[in-house]
Amino acid sequence: MQALLFDLDGVIYQAREPIPGARETLDWVRSQGIPYLFVTNTTSRPLSWLQQRLREMEIPAEADQILTPARVARRWLARQTSGPIALFVPERTLEDFAGLSRLPPGAQDGAAAVVIGNCGKAWDYALINYAFRLLMANPQAPLVALGIPRYWQGPEGLRLDAGPFVAALEYATGRKAVVLGKPAAAFYQAALEILGTPAEQTVMVGDDIRGDVDGAQQAGLQGLLVRTGKFRPADLEGAIMPNAVLDSIADLPQWWRER
Repeated sequence: MQALLFDLDGVIYQAREPIPGARETLDWVRSQGIPYLFVTNTTSRPLSWLQQRLREMEIPAEADQILTPARVARRWLARQTSGPIALFVPERTLEDFAGLSRLPPGAQDGAAAVVIGNCGKAWDYALINYAFRLLMANPQAPLVALGIPRYWQGPEGLRLDAGPFVAALEYATGRKAVVLGKPAAAFYQAALEILGTPAEQTVMVGDDIRGDVDGAQQAGLQGLLVRTGKFRPADLEGAIMPNAVLDSIADLPQWWRER
């Protein structure tokens, strides 16, 4: 193994606190000279916020060490579309799409693409119906999903993520989404290009059996599952088999030495 990918929420930290042993493990990774990236499907917060959150936990991270769906999508949209983009992302995340032409608020047509992120509690019938109408107004506009995670672990318990809303739009429009976050192969390929390592020598460490483990394995990487974050015992009863299961990221150095 040559390199590591780390999910953030549920692996490195939970809510506002680092997972016990996370800082020490990352110190060890850096001391060993192992290339790594933080990879996250977070679309409710911009890259600058993620950097600040890690700094507050005394975890150093440069902007180019964090790969988000917005980074991947911005590049894809610039290459693949021509015209204004309808962005269904939180207001604070708009900064990650700076430089792209945006559809004016309230416009009923003219979207060259419709981009869906995690709008959290802002999702309601009116908002998802607006996205639906924009897609129907332009049959050529791609439905772009910044990941399709089903849910995430919030402070008050499990919360729906963007995946269910993307699925609703796919069903209603008959259009298949272009997925640019985990578990899409395009997302993992972008991570590999940044690291400069082959898939078979790169390990993904995550708490999501589908988005992290299965997505990584389908892209040719190894997928490690940690028993923190959104992990549930039922995750180990299905057809997806992690390359290893760790109690937490704190166990990664021992696994790495013994692999």
